[in-house]
Formats: sequence, structure tokens, C-alpha cells
Amino acid sequence: MRIFNASALALLMAGTAATADQVGEIGVDWTGNDIILEAIQDPKVSGVTCHIAYFERGLLDRLSQGNWFEDPSNASIACRQTGPIKIGDIDRDENGENVFSTSRSIVLKKLRVKRIFDAANQTLIYVAHATELTEGSAKVSISTVPLYNAD
Repeated sequence: MRIFNASALALLMAGTAATADQVGEIGVDWTGNDIILEAIQDPKVSGVTCHIAYFERGLLDRLSQGNWFEDPSNASIACRQTGPIKIGDIDRDENGENVFSTSRSIVLKKLRVKRIFDAANQTLIYVAHATELTEGSAKVSISTVPLYNAD
């Protein structure tokens, strides 16, 4: 059972660079906890799709464990070429740029996907990580897309 509905999720994601489309949901236990699978199209690099998987706590878990307004920061990402790659006006410095962001708590925690361009190896690096106001997180997942014959 999900706490947020689709319109609440849309409000949380308003203002992000890309939107995510849910493509799967896997129930992991009897308390309603799920693994959510979403597809994210890179808005500045056509032909690249990232799939992200993350844990979403169910209502029974929230009732029994407390911490009502927060989900874990863990996420896994895989990005692949899904069409002809055409690179738009992307940030090419070593800090890269945010491609996607969604809230993992009411106020302080976000799950982000950042793109970094590795010019020397002609590769796009996508990093899924959490940001928190008070504590940094070491939970990170990366995926790379080589740029063979990209425009």
C-alpha cells in the first residue's frame, strides 16, 4: 500500500530536470514494502534511458517502525543506449549536472541522478546518490554509457 499517490509524486517531482515513469513494482514482504522500478529519459541526451530501482516503505512498516515521512536512500541505476544518441547542451565540467531528483523524505532527503561527461573516454557517467541536509550518504550507484558514433 503506497502512502503517496501519483499526483502527490508529481508535485514532489515538479521542477526536476526529468520525470520518471514507473515500469515495475515488486512486493518484498507482507508489510507492503516494495521495490519500485522507474525509467528516466535524459532530457539533454536523446537515446539514453536510465532505469532506477529503489525501496519504498509500506504503511504497515511505517506504523510499526515509526519514521513516517522517510524512505531509505538506497537506489540502483542502469543506463543504456535506447536509440540514436544525440547530445544536447550538457554541462561538461567535472561536477556534471542533475538529470533527475525526487524527495525521499518530507524535507531533508533527496534521491538524485547526476550525469558527468568523461571526455577522455567518450563516456557518459550516471550516478544515483542521496543528498541529506545534515548527513552525507555513502550510498551510491553508477552506470556508464559509451558514446560510439554519438552526435
